[in-house]
Amino acid sequence: MRKLANNELNRLDIEQFKKAEKTPLIVILDNVRSLNNIGSVFRTCDAFLIEKIYLCGITATPPNKEIHKTALGATDSVAWEYEENTLSAVEKLKEQGAYIISIEQAENSTMLNDFEPNRNQKYAIIFGNEVKGVEQEVVSASDEVIEIPQYGTKHSLNISVSAGIVIWELAMKIRKYTML
Repeated sequence: MRKLANNELNRLDIEQFKKAEKTPLIVILDNVRSLNNIGSVFRTCDAFLIEKIYLCGITATPPNKEIHKTALGATDSVAWEYEENTLSAVEKLKEQGAYIISIEQAENSTMLNDFEPNRNQKYAIIFGNEVKGVEQEVVSASDEVIEIPQYGTKHSLNISVSAGIVIWELAMKIRKYTML
């Protein structure tokens, strides 16, 4: 096998990305501290044609050279908006018909591999602070909580890793229903 060169990958340019049909999935970052994590989430959202990112609370916003280091230009392709209060973003998205999901370890959570999206539903998924996770008031306002099954000794994953796992899994399931 031969590795493909970048020019053989047939990737979209920024204008094509902006015009492309998006995966009906919105990402909310709830007080994420690490600029590298924010950039990584942008890059993952670009990879799966995610509709939009909400940057909430202390989450930094572009332009920022530290975000750019890991985003590699995805801050130019993926739509984003800053909202001072995560709960306000959640309430706004609920009014627009989005189904709100916190990615967290909580009572009665649904394991990621067991979650089946509904056809024609827009979803908003919330990732929380690196230490505190998603704020309890935001978890309480969510329609559902999804948990990533883990089997080792640690109780959490880095937020950019969590985002990669969850966005990939949900994007594949959602696109199977809506984009084929």
